Amino acid sequence: MLKEEKAQVVSDLADNLSRSAIIIATNYQGMLAKQMTELRQTLTKANIEYQVVKNTLVYRAADRAGRLEIMAVIEGPVALAFGYDDVANTARVLSQYVKSGGSPLQIRGGLLGDRVLRAEEVASLANLPPREVLVSRLIGQLQAPVSSLHNALSSPLRALVYVLQNRAHTIGQ
Repeated sequence: MLKEEKAQVVSDLADNLSRSAIIIATNYQGMLAKQMTELRQTLTKANIEYQVVKNTLVYRAADRAGRLEIMAVIEGPVALAFGYDDVANTARVLSQYVKSGGSPLQIRGGLLGDRVLRAEEVASLANLPPREVLVSRLIGQLQAPVSSLHNALSSPLRALVYVLQNRAHTIGQ
């Protein structure tokens, strides 16, 4: 690879590292070209970039992007998955591909913000419900105290209304 090409690769990697919400390192050794193409297509549909990288170039790019923590999971031949949107979705798509069978792909770990993740933690992220479900659960939890307070405050008023209605009904007879 020429110096100019390496500089461009480092620049692109640094950009990906700085923009990514999550970066997942994988061991791709033993994958057939057909499997790699299938994996890339699956990841592209989910808005995830996947790139086989040289460790020295990753180090340079990580240094430039200020994300040297990623080097904790870089060892041997490695490919990086860059997730820009939903971190759980990125982990889920990769984990589902690994579980689908027949693929020697292994998740080594990842980087979420400044936190280095082990492979088990990436798998835990994959098991999280989708973002929409989590947001709706949070909204429900936030509404519960308000609803309880409303019921507690309106209960005496309802009782008073029932007493007055019964009293009016008995007087009218």
